[in-house]
Amino acid sequence: MSGEHNQLRLVRAGIDTYQQPVVYMHRDCHVCRSEGFTALTRVLARSGGREVVATLNVVVDDHLELDVAALSEPAWKMLQPDRDAWAVFSHPEPPASAAALRAKVFGQRLREADFLALMRDMVGNRLSDIELTAFVTACAGERLDMEETTALTKAMLAVGERIDWGSGVVLDKHCVGGLPGNRTTPIVVAIVAAAGHRIPKTSSRAITSPAGTADAMETMAPVALDLDAMRSVVEREGGCIVWGGSVRLSPADDVLIRIERPLDFDSDGQLVASVLSKKAAAGSTHVLVDIPVGPTAKVRSAAAAASLEARLLATAQALGLNLSVLRTDGLQPVGYGIGPALEARDVLSVLRNDTRAPRDLRSRALDLAGALLDAAPGAAPGKGRALACTLLDNGAALAKFLAICEAQGGFTEPTLAPHTRPVLASRTGQIQRIDNRRLARVAKLAGAPASATAGIDSRLRIGDSIQAGEPLFEVHAQSPGELEYALAYAAAHPDIFEIGASE
Repeated sequence: MSGEHNQLRLVRAGIDTYQQPVVYMHRDCHVCRSEGFTALTRVLARSGGREVVATLNVVVDDHLELDVAALSEPAWKMLQPDRDAWAVFSHPEPPASAAALRAKVFGQRLREADFLALMRDMVGNRLSDIELTAFVTACAGERLDMEETTALTKAMLAVGERIDWGSGVVLDKHCVGGLPGNRTTPIVVAIVAAAGHRIPKTSSRAITSPAGTADAMETMAPVALDLDAMRSVVEREGGCIVWGGSVRLSPADDVLIRIERPLDFDSDGQLVASVLSKKAAAGSTHVLVDIPVGPTAKVRSAAAAASLEARLLATAQALGLNLSVLRTDGLQPVGYGIGPALEARDVLSVLRNDTRAPRDLRSRALDLAGALLDAAPGAAPGKGRALACTLLDNGAALAKFLAICEAQGGFTEPTLAPHTRPVLASRTGQIQRIDNRRLARVAKLAGAPASATAGIDSRLRIGDSIQAGEPLFEVHAQSPGELEYALAYAAAHPDIFEIGASE
């Protein structure tokens, strides 16, 4: 420890700042005065051989003693201080990637070395949220060309861990998102693993949607497995469905997702880098990407899908991945549920061959599983979907899914929310159009994905007829307040389901 002028005793603040390390100091403490720290200053804390760069929040009343620094949950976990520990505080060195970040903000092209410096500073927490937001914004739209996309992907891959499964084929799939429901992954993994292939699926939590695959899967089995546990599950059952954030296969992507979530956007370049860095890190050899296309999906036109597909294929080739793309219908939701537990319920109904299961979810999952089975080396062309259908119909897929759940820590039946209310049609007619984005917004306002049981049960499809006063969809919420919040938004946007005259 250096002199006492820059030391403070550490306490745990008990505040969750979601992956962002934060330190709290009183504005009149000797460290703030001597170091010139002010609110939102980046500070370096060292204790017990560990260090963390955190953002300073300044306390102005008597809630914090003058000789104490309180650490948020992420900062506490990174520093892991001993009981009654003290820390030395100072200004951190400027991030090595500062010049590259500034160059990108001003529209210049970056090289792989520039992206590597940015990713290293990102995972080392040497960039503030303001700087991270500037990077995400500077890369949005068409501001990353093909070469930059590949360079970013390689840099993200370089700063994370990688799994080596040895020789043989490792299959994987990903959906670019933007379509409510569409929870095909657990079904596809179960079918492909039941067919005898390896499919170690790492999935994300929701970024801009009411549920990610990891969120839905977590209502049925643990997903926060580390690398060793993930490997054990795959070696035992051939497949897994785990949260990518726990295995740190692309930790830079987890940081970017934290920034993209409140901004509610990501770019094609960052999307490609996010997806393919994780697939390569997971040891995948053959990857299928599902691109739903529709006017209110993430990918809104055939031209946009073609552009994204070209970027995916070029980047995959540079990484040595065998990639295939399947464009699917993105006009309307898939499945009945929108939200983690509701989507999990749909997954189980399909796997259990329930006659009430959503047919569109079953059909799409079979299409994707079939395409992935066809992509495996040595497969008989065009036979994959029939094999997938057999494995689903005879119960092999369900048995494999339950075995994967048990291997990940045990299966749990998803529950439903205690508060529900329907949104009623204001007129009689036929469903002409469904606004996916606004429908997803209702589910998020109801509490999804933070509340696992929150969301929407939506069973109408384009072309269906409805009478005035009949339910368009049902909102599920964990609390009455969230239910009212979602219903108020739905009432303010009656065109989520566009109803025209019956044909």
